Amino acid sequence: MAEGAAEVSAESDDAGDLGTVEPERGVAPIKPQYLTTKEQFHEFLEAKGQEKPSQESEAVDPAGNDLAEPEAKRIRLEDGQTEDGQAEEAAEPGEQLQAQKRARGQNKCRPHVKPTHYDKNKLCPSLVQESAARCFYGDRCRFLHDVGHYLETKPADLGPSCVLFETFGRCPYGVTCRFAGAHLGPEGQNLVREGLIQAPPIRNGLDKALQQQLRKRKIHFKRAEQALRQLSRGPMPGPTHEATVLEGREAEGAPRQDNCDIQLDPQEPDTIGPPSSPLRTCGPLTDEDVVRLRPREKRRLDISGKLYLAPLTTCGNLPFRRICKRFGADVTCGEMAVCTNLLQGQTSEWALLRRHPCEDIFGVQLEGAFPDTMTKCAELLNRTIEVDFVDINVGCPIDLVFKKGGGCALMNRLAKFQQIVRGMNQVLDVPLTVKLRTGVQERVNLAHRLLPDLRDWGATLVTLHGRSREQRYTKLADWQYIEQCVAAAHPMPLFGNGDVLSYEDANRALQTGVAGVMIARGALLKPWLFTEIKEQRHWDISSSERLDILRDFTHYGLEHWGSDTQGVEKTRRFLLEWLSFLCRYVPVGLLERLPQRINERPPYYLGRDYLETLMASQKAADWIRISEMLLGPVPPNFVFLPKHKANAYK
Repeated sequence: MAEGAAEVSAESDDAGDLGTVEPERGVAPIKPQYLTTKEQFHEFLEAKGQEKPSQESEAVDPAGNDLAEPEAKRIRLEDGQTEDGQAEEAAEPGEQLQAQKRARGQNKCRPHVKPTHYDKNKLCPSLVQESAARCFYGDRCRFLHDVGHYLETKPADLGPSCVLFETFGRCPYGVTCRFAGAHLGPEGQNLVREGLIQAPPIRNGLDKALQQQLRKRKIHFKRAEQALRQLSRGPMPGPTHEATVLEGREAEGAPRQDNCDIQLDPQEPDTIGPPSSPLRTCGPLTDEDVVRLRPREKRRLDISGKLYLAPLTTCGNLPFRRICKRFGADVTCGEMAVCTNLLQGQTSEWALLRRHPCEDIFGVQLEGAFPDTMTKCAELLNRTIEVDFVDINVGCPIDLVFKKGGGCALMNRLAKFQQIVRGMNQVLDVPLTVKLRTGVQERVNLAHRLLPDLRDWGATLVTLHGRSREQRYTKLADWQYIEQCVAAAHPMPLFGNGDVLSYEDANRALQTGVAGVMIARGALLKPWLFTEIKEQRHWDISSSERLDILRDFTHYGLEHWGSDTQGVEKTRRFLLEWLSFLCRYVPVGLLERLPQRINERPPYYLGRDYLETLMASQKAADWIRISEMLLGPVPPNFVFLPKHKANAYK
């Protein structure tokens, strides 16, 4: 393996006898003995590491298509369509050569159809849950009630052991589990292993009664409406001592009581349990139940010097956060949740708020464009879930959010931005934080002017990503500007974010005076980065150790999303999304210079073993092969394309 790579490197050295060849800009400096060509790389993987690749092969199929190109892209180009999906007219030969170039950019041709094969031959939930009562829908039920027929059509098990059964002693998915052979009795009954711990309560779930009240719009937002009325009269005063005392006296007239029947009463919105306990409680009243906290008495968020895992859309799910917590992340935050979807009771949106018991310092991030929806959503979450802080997303750059006035657009809508921050701060009993970028346009910085206002409006902490919306990830983060903003934000703590991929990067970031470092893409490329920062070392992690990390992720995913067919495929898809980032990591032992920088892409190289080479592949087919090592074979006609060919994080 190394000999073939050495021959290639020798040829390149012969061409550069006049002097040392500088490494290509934006390419990770890998030792010459590991470098190879694209054709040799893919041939080695196809041969499954058993044979040394030959230099005469080419990674092209008989039809002349590039195998590294997704199927949807090839079909579109064969049909004579442009990248926007429109038919091309007859062009000159020179223009045809231009059109034959590899299509780049956002993959707008990826399938968005929700899979429906899960509903075929699906067993009735009343049988899965082993309910003694008869199915509520009776003859009108569209699911199967014949367990024998279901077992005949059910695909084969994916493995001999069930993670849920081994961990918690009982698998709630019964016969529908894709590993059901481990916990089914001779007559098809679901076995229970006595003596094991019960499933840990995943906090911040959506109660069915609350969901129905939200869908029927029967929830009254008394505190939010009061705050909005005050905001509509004019700018609210700053958090002075007089305003604090007055607000505390007004709050004393609205006692809060425990309710033992439901989690949230639509008629009496204040009759709920204390914010620190979202579960149903009953018992004597305490001062915490009766007296609302004043702004100066709110729970403080002291996370200075801690490692903060950024809220990452799609990839920052609960199983991934558990992986990062295991490697040393101190603060975690849920994925960006849209406030209007939360107010409508959407199950998929509320799932983003779920919290694992290992997340000791946890917050949620809200996105919205208008004060009424953001303030009401803040009050709703203050009543129903348990978090340590709530974060406002003022950094999302995507058009879907920006054109509606949310995300980065709030930096240019100061009146609405002020009302959102003041309104949410008034209804929340936990600290309010803000995450924003340097600005909207590339050379027009706005953050240094907004930070003093955010401090006066009531924000407890601000995280600044050192890039503008227009810049995206085309250039490095501007840490010099972040250093200027630290002085503008004082005494409010400011966290910095951008381009941290090693402990040296984190040390340089802390030298700017920031209160802490938020890590985003660096955690996606190597979640053990938190360990490297805390131990101040480079970790030359082996491919088997990396595979164990992926195996733990699949176990956490099956616990979170389920071990039935739908849960397994959802775990697989989130694993594949993460693998689209992990392939950019270059092992420490292969680098000529340490550390790897986040803007350096790896060239084609052959690793120290077959698995290390497979993990370096940027083809979706190879990511699927890794997923099959962990979750069994993929179903027929399985297609995976990352959400974006040029992902927002890449």
